[in-house]
Amino acid sequence: MTGHAGQRRTWLFDLDNTLHDATQAALAPTSAAMTAYMVTHLGLSHDDASALRQHYWHRYGATLLGLAGCSTAPVPTRIAEPVAPPAPPPSPYIWTQGNAARAAEEMQAAFGTDTLAPGAYVWAAAIPAKGETRILVDRYKQLTYVYRDDQLVGVATVSSGKDGKEPPLGFWTILEKKRFARSRKYDNAPMPFMQRIDEYGIAFHGGANPGFPASHGCVRLPMKFAEKLFGLTAIGSKVIIEG
Repeated sequence: MTGHAGQRRTWLFDLDNTLHDATQAALAPTSAAMTAYMVTHLGLSHDDASALRQHYWHRYGATLLGLAGCSTAPVPTRIAEPVAPPAPPPSPYIWTQGNAARAAEEMQAAFGTDTLAPGAYVWAAAIPAKGETRILVDRYKQLTYVYRDDQLVGVATVSSGKDGKEPPLGFWTILEKKRFARSRKYDNAPMPFMQRIDEYGIAFHGGANPGFPASHGCVRLPMKFAEKLFGLTAIGSKVIIEG
């Protein structure tokens, strides 16, 4: 094409949009044709023409998506989206210091199981003669663990308070002990081997163990276990209730 003053103009067409969705097979012939055209019509060497073509594409917006796979352009690296780890299941415990989980492991090690049938209990053959006694209640699993001198010596199923009357979570102390007592609130109900832990009458005592929370707030124990526990504790013995 002839321009002003008889000068010859050379037109180079920007094929960026045209090639945006082109297959890789179209890119190599196009690159070769553009380089050959500049060699023939601009009098450039092959290396200079190839460099000019690459410079033009880089400067004026050759898309990397269109050039992917072309020998004259880097292949973009696809970075995988990070995958968040699955959230842990919610804990069934409202409050815990981790004692219940450790006690279950210690029960498995000492007695070969971490579960008991309703009304059942296990008791160690040998009990340390000295040392403090402490009690842990797992309200969620309905189990009570007894320690003597930091050794797990007994575990029993319990029946704690039903909905709305659950024994309070936290740290408690045995305030009163009676081999036999009666409830002042609930029909003079018997409370053998009673050990009270608060000022409202919540206590450990022997009673029915149906396999679920059913009391008015106390922690019912299997009768034989309640008797054994009564013989180990003293006023001031520590109690933890988790659940």
